[in-house]
Amino acid sequence: MELNLLALETSSSRCGVALLRAVDGRLEVSVREHEGSQEHAERLLPMANELLAESGLAPAALHAVAFGQGPGGFTGLRVACGVAQGMGLGLGIPVLPIVSHQAVAAQIQSERSEAVVVALDARMNEVYLAVYRQAQASEDEPAWEVLQAPMLIAAAEVVPWTAHHLPAWSAQAGQPLELVLAGDAWDAYAADMAYPAQWRRAAGPQRPEAASVARLARQGWLRGEALAPELAAPLYVRDKVAFTTAERMRGEGGNPKAHPALAPAVPQPLTDADLDEVVALEAHVQSFPWTRGNFADALAAGYGAWTLRRDGKLAGFCIVMFAPDVAHLLVIAVDKHLHRQGLGGALLDWCEQRARERGLEGVLLEVRPSNASAISFYKRHGYLQIGVRRAYYPADKGGREDALVMQKRLETPSGAPA
Repeated sequence: MELNLLALETSSSRCGVALLRAVDGRLEVSVREHEGSQEHAERLLPMANELLAESGLAPAALHAVAFGQGPGGFTGLRVACGVAQGMGLGLGIPVLPIVSHQAVAAQIQSERSEAVVVALDARMNEVYLAVYRQAQASEDEPAWEVLQAPMLIAAAEVVPWTAHHLPAWSAQAGQPLELVLAGDAWDAYAADMAYPAQWRRAAGPQRPEAASVARLARQGWLRGEALAPELAAPLYVRDKVAFTTAERMRGEGGNPKAHPALAPAVPQPLTDADLDEVVALEAHVQSFPWTRGNFADALAAGYGAWTLRRDGKLAGFCIVMFAPDVAHLLVIAVDKHLHRQGLGGALLDWCEQRARERGLEGVLLEVRPSNASAISFYKRHGYLQIGVRRAYYPADKGGREDALVMQKRLETPSGAPA
C-alpha cells in the first residue's frame, strides 16, 4: 500500500515538517526543522514545499496531512492546524490530529511494563501532563494505551499526583508498572518535580517532533482514523492565560491557575438549573442518552442526584434510586476530557456513602457488556457481576443489547456487611 503523508508540528518553539512515504513495505521519513516560536507561520509552508520538491512529489500526490494538535502554545497550535486544514480542503484529502504528548512518548524507549509520564512545560509553573503505556504491537510500530489524557496541573503536584495514580494504572495493566519520565517540564521545574530514585528519566527528544507525529499518523491512517479537514481542531486543556478586566476588578489578581489535581471533589445536589448542562454532557458521552424528560422525572421522583463541577463547569453527575434494601445507580457520567482524574470514583464513592447512611446493604447497577472500560472501572471499585438482563438496552439498527447486573456489598461502620 502506498502512502504519502505530510506532518506538521508547531506546538512548542520548534517548527517541524516531516514527509512520510510508505511504498511496498518500505518506510521513509524526511524532516525539516527550525527553532523559533515567532516564525512558525512563515517557515512552515516553505519547509513543506522543500521536502516535496526534494522527493519529486507534487502536493496532489499527498494522501493526508497530519498535525500536532497540542496541548501546547496557543499560537503555534493554530498555525499547524490552520495549515493542515487549508491543505486538506485545497487538495481534497483528510487530516490526522496527533496529541503532542503521545508524539513524545513514541520518541523514547519504553517497555509494556512501563508507564510513560509525559510532562510538557505549560509556563507559569504549570504542566501539561499525560500518561501512556505500550499496548499490543501493531505491525512495526507499538500501539499506545492512554492511561491519562492530557491535563493541566501545577508543577508541584505532578509527582504526588503520579504516585497516587500508579497503583490504579498497574491494576489496569494487570502487572506492576515502572515509571518512565519524558518531556521538557522535568527540567524546567526540576525543583518542584523532584522524583523518587526508582523513577527513570528517559533519554531522547523531550519535545514533540514532526517525524514522530508522522509515524503515529500512519498508524491512525491504517486504523481509519483520518478526519475531514473541516473537523480539524487544536487540543486546548487550558481555557485562558489571563483574567479579564472585569475579573481583575473583582479582585482576581495574578493569572488563572490549574485546578488542584488532588483536591477532594464534593458533589452538589442536581437541580432544575443544571438540566441543560447535564443533558448536553449525557448526549456527549452516551450513544443512547437519557432525555431531558428522564432527568426531570428523576428529580420529581425524589431520586438522589448530584453534580461535580470544575471551575464552575459541569464535570460529571450521578443519579441513584434508593430502594428499601439497596441503592440502584441509574446513571453516572464524567466529561470525556476529564476522564482518569478520579472524578468518576469520587461520584461513585459519594453514592455508596449515601447508601451506607441509609443502612442499605449494597449498590446495584447495569452496564453494557460492550462497555469494557466501564466494567473495568466498576470492578476496580469492588463491583461483581451477579446476573444478566436480556435485551435490556437499545442498540444500533433497532437491536437490543443485554445488561450485566453488578453489585457491591457495603459495610456498616463496624466493618460487617449490612
